[in-house]
Amino acid sequence: MTALRVFILAGEPSGDKLGGALMAGLKTLRPDVVFEGIGGPQMQAEGLVSRFDMSELSVMGLAEILPKYLHLKRRIAQTAKAVVAMQPDVLITIDSPDFSLRVAKQVKACSDIHTVHYVAPTVWAWRPKRAAKMAHSIDQVLALLPFEPPFMQAAGMRCDFVGHPVVAEPVATDTDAQAFRAAYGIGDAPLLMVLPGSRNSEVARLGAQFTSAVAQIKALHPAMRIVVPAAAPVADAVLHLTADWPDTTVLDPRWQDYAAAMTEKRAAFRAADVAVAASGTVSLELAAADTPMVIAYDMSPLSRFIIGRMLLVDTVTLVNLVSETRVVPEFIGKACQPEGIAAAVSDILNAPDAQHAAMALTMQRLGQGGEAPGLRAARAVLDGLQPR
Repeated sequence: MTALRVFILAGEPSGDKLGGALMAGLKTLRPDVVFEGIGGPQMQAEGLVSRFDMSELSVMGLAEILPKYLHLKRRIAQTAKAVVAMQPDVLITIDSPDFSLRVAKQVKACSDIHTVHYVAPTVWAWRPKRAAKMAHSIDQVLALLPFEPPFMQAAGMRCDFVGHPVVAEPVATDTDAQAFRAAYGIGDAPLLMVLPGSRNSEVARLGAQFTSAVAQIKALHPAMRIVVPAAAPVADAVLHLTADWPDTTVLDPRWQDYAAAMTEKRAAFRAADVAVAASGTVSLELAAADTPMVIAYDMSPLSRFIIGRMLLVDTVTLVNLVSETRVVPEFIGKACQPEGIAAAVSDILNAPDAQHAAMALTMQRLGQGGEAPGLRAARAVLDGLQPR
């Protein structure tokens, strides 16, 4: 048997994490595997020598892509040329569609190399035509969510649900939660977690609504304590936002090493009775910790109008979508008002069982208790290489 040759690339930290787990899975199933490509520290830890620093791609988000467009084009062409020169058994691109799918398109234009894209685009939520466009250069998709394969298959691509990485993350125990409460003098008091976002723009946009909501929640529940885990890039903004909040603890990860900060954050998630969170994948982190939640998010009036016209689903919360329920209250756009948020928190405190059931079902459907997503993804890649 000849060695399995894989060109793999990721353009941002979340993709690097997926890539590292997938590489570990491939090494388990095919110890003879050889990697080339682009990735960050987690992929490099699995043996990848990155062709250039992944951070060149990480900074090329929507807001920054225009001034760096020519550099991005050069990197796309260089990467596609390297793939064709290697002639791998498979090209695996991970998320970062602005970069990944353009590389795959150029590779397909001059070769028949099998192409796999890890993380299905959210065509079920908006811009469904992306799937058909993607099918011209992608043979197989690895999906994180169980309802995604039919959308990809309808466009002509093989699609395998491989599980969401949240199911492989450590989860704090009840003992960890009690230790967190004891460390911060919370005891048996009700505990509200507030998660105002991981970008400064989100913290600024949501700050007034969240501040007013917290004040109203405290008025309804005077004994309530509040904890705010802050992502390092927004820690100063969160400290400023919460400076006048009563009975509030901000978890600032900058004063601990990464492992200790993550351990404390997981314990806080488990310790909280309810959370108010900005919309995003944090809903799955809360579900993993079995913490009921209220989701709130706002955007500019123009974005509200555009997204409102394009959105194909009636909920943006993954717990609602995966569990096929609507038990997590959402306050999005114009509905992001403190009165509604505060009332929903009280309702959940009084009757959390429906959310607990939906969160358990969500985690089960995302692959909790089964084979690790990285290994499932590796099996799917190898199976996709078998002749049909």
